[in-house]
Amino acid sequence: MKKLYGIGTGPGHKELLTLKAVKEIERASIIFAPNNKGKNMTLDTVEDFIQGKKVILLDFPMGKVKREDYIKAAEIIYKEIPEGETGAYLTIGDPMIYSTFIYIMEEVEKKNIEIEIVPGIPSFLAGAAKSKTPLTLKGENFLLCDEFREEFLGEVDSVCILKTLNHKEKIIEDLEENKYDYKYMKRVSLENQEIIINKDEILQDKDYISFIIGRRKEND
Repeated sequence: MKKLYGIGTGPGHKELLTLKAVKEIERASIIFAPNNKGKNMTLDTVEDFIQGKKVILLDFPMGKVKREDYIKAAEIIYKEIPEGETGAYLTIGDPMIYSTFIYIMEEVEKKNIEIEIVPGIPSFLAGAAKSKTPLTLKGENFLLCDEFREEFLGEVDSVCILKTLNHKEKIIEDLEENKYDYKYMKRVSLENQEIIINKDEILQDKDYISFIIGRRKEND
């Protein structure tokens, strides 16, 4: 029987790979990863452990992915994994958090392939650790979202907002009006990582690999 591992490669630094991730990458017969205009952070992260294996990049049109694209990817995966061996699908962060693997998994499960998930460290957890920002304390509520709405803030004590590139100004205005402190983090764990708290500097930055963590101010 064929087997596919969905492997989270973390936020980008190879030292934040789990031992399980490294083990299964090294054991896999073939590697799969989403194609990102010829660049792939997941492959950069695991390059020391691929050991010359065949790598197949799967195409998912940015913002235009349809179910047919996931079906096609599942067919390629099924065809390329040798019978009785394993393949590894790599994704940044964790496979179960805003990942294309979730949708591929649904299609692959319809075929005779066993699936196992290897969790990874998401960027927002790495960012919280790097900036020493507690995400949630006992009795609090924490929200992770990639489509932010101001009304969310009334129900939570802390929030992480992904994909802020085109909406930073409105997000920051909403955080300030609702009395939240905030930090903007980009390229967490990489050599050019930055943690920015100055509003003007945040608004000027155009890095896609970024997010904002906000916490309700104490005594407010």
